[in-house]
Amino acid sequence: TWPEPPAPDPWLNRSLRLQAGLLLPERRIGLSAHDFQQAIGAKTVWLTRSLRSDDAETVPSRWLNRIENLLNGLEKPDDASWMDHMRARGNEWLGKVEALEEPQVAPLSIRPSVAPPVASRPERLAVTDIKHLIRDPYAIYAKRVLNLRRLDPLTKSPDAPLRGTLIHDLLEAFLKTGPWTNAEAAKATLLALAEERFQSTVPWPAARRMWLARVVRFSEWFVTHEMKRQAHILSTKTEIEGDVNLPELNFTLAGTADRIDLLNDGTAHIYDYKTGKPPSPAQQLHFDKQLLLEVEILRRGGFPGLGPLKVAGATYIGLDNAPSELPAPIDETDVWSDFSKLIRAYQSPEQGYAARRAMLKADDASDYDHLARYGEWSTNQRATVIKVSK
Repeated sequence: TWPEPPAPDPWLNRSLRLQAGLLLPERRIGLSAHDFQQAIGAKTVWLTRSLRSDDAETVPSRWLNRIENLLNGLEKPDDASWMDHMRARGNEWLGKVEALEEPQVAPLSIRPSVAPPVASRPERLAVTDIKHLIRDPYAIYAKRVLNLRRLDPLTKSPDAPLRGTLIHDLLEAFLKTGPWTNAEAAKATLLALAEERFQSTVPWPAARRMWLARVVRFSEWFVTHEMKRQAHILSTKTEIEGDVNLPELNFTLAGTADRIDLLNDGTAHIYDYKTGKPPSPAQQLHFDKQLLLEVEILRRGGFPGLGPLKVAGATYIGLDNAPSELPAPIDETDVWSDFSKLIRAYQSPEQGYAARRAMLKADDASDYDHLARYGEWSTNQRATVIKVSK
């Protein structure tokens, strides 16, 4: 209905509005009539109305009926009315809309396994990429070959990656405050650092309280184990970057170790902090090889200033609601040989980067599922190798 009737004034009637010098509600109808008179004189005018409103048919307005009657009575030289010509032009556009809404059967996409030229494939990967190369190779293709990255959200939120980064930084700062006189002093230092750092870096009050509570929960456990570790440590390196080259494959593996302890007996121990649940030994042997590969980089002298070292052990320090230590199975597999075979396989022109090859869970999401058109195919379908020229 247009123009809309004026809304009733719950405070003043028409007489009081007039006495107060306020405009009467009917003036809006006059303004609407003026707007219509200006608009209907444009070079091109579209007159449309809804045929139905919810489940009820609508009735054309009286002024629209008058316009139709007027144009039906005005004949053109070709014996057709002006209304006939108007409807013909309108039906042309209605036909285009109907064509757009016509359902069409599109062929479903295949499960892709893209095989780009060997020269375009990555010659350097981080240890954190190897898990994706095994579980979802298509993600490596999209990220390292197509150079596609997930956009950061417009509004930053207190998510798990940010929490993990802050706790990593907190523990790195805490280790630099040692040695401590006793466990109570160490715990007080850790909690004071957490309060200070989270206050300045976490602007969300609720998240700040929850993350501080998490630190409080694992603080005593962490400090107790840390005091035991300190008895065997000569020095500690944190957030140290390194890499090692495979000259026969023209490939470089890079990594950043959360922590490397140089022990009194001349060996080293690598630690990786996990604010979530650490991967199980079976997952480390077959998929999540990050810590195992960091061990190999250290053994080959890939971390600057350390040289080749004998590695006594590697451990995940889990800092979730039930903190724990999980040793890595460094002596149960020849991880370097397996890694070399993996890289060599992807240097074959016939080897494609398959989508969702071995995800941990069927409902795990990948940043590139939409690019691979996941949903049009299922994981029980065999991946089809697609060779691309660039």
